[in-house]
Amino acid sequence: MSHPIKGTTALVTGANRGIGEAIVDALIRAGAARVYAAARNTKDLAALAARHGSRVVALQLDVTQPAQVAAAAQAAPDVQLLVNNAGYAGHSGGAFSDAQWLAEGRREMDVNFFGVLAVSQAFAPVLARNGGGAIVNIASVASLVSFALFVSYSASKAAVHSLTQVTRMMLKAQGTRVHGVYPGPIDTRMAAGVPFEKTSPADAALAIIAGIEAGDEEIFPDPMSQNMGAAYLAGPKELERQVAAMSG
Repeated sequence: MSHPIKGTTALVTGANRGIGEAIVDALIRAGAARVYAAARNTKDLAALAARHGSRVVALQLDVTQPAQVAAAAQAAPDVQLLVNNAGYAGHSGGAFSDAQWLAEGRREMDVNFFGVLAVSQAFAPVLARNGGGAIVNIASVASLVSFALFVSYSASKAAVHSLTQVTRMMLKAQGTRVHGVYPGPIDTRMAAGVPFEKTSPADAALAIIAGIEAGDEEIFPDPMSQNMGAAYLAGPKELERQVAAMSG
């Protein structure tokens, strides 16, 4: 089912930079009536507010803080489209025995999985009151196949994929559509050390908006994710072998 953006009120977490900022820009360009741009520090949203004026509302939100999540749901009662974009990648590289996989993995899981769950739970009743709406979870190609370069991050994003599936099942009755987005490397600060060709945040955001409007449940917004997504849908085990060969 298609989901036109024009006239929609949206909320984007992690909107202060990178793909989150680009998604806010793309939503405004697509005709969204209002976008709540959420970030841990609202000062980091000044550029968005300057570009878009009153159509962008800055909102303080650390997705790991229950009180802030609850306050956000109270402050944005008109949301029809929730984009769970806030994410964290704390460590890359290293041997399997590297203690940093555990140390940073706990933070990655807290932001990437529990944060998405907490915000989705808080806004599910809001979406229901506003006709059902949609949830968009920004996952990763690492949700579908693990990368040795990102042991704990891959696991946290696999959890997002699982959560996306069960959210779709459980909120279907209230009319909420749930989209999973599985980008490859995007040219952001988070991906600065990733040794693959990267897609610009603006191009990825435009593809994400197009996927939402088309009603795609799985959105692959860049060339790498499109290739890997096709391989995954054809056969997950073959994709695992391909990525293992890349790592070897």
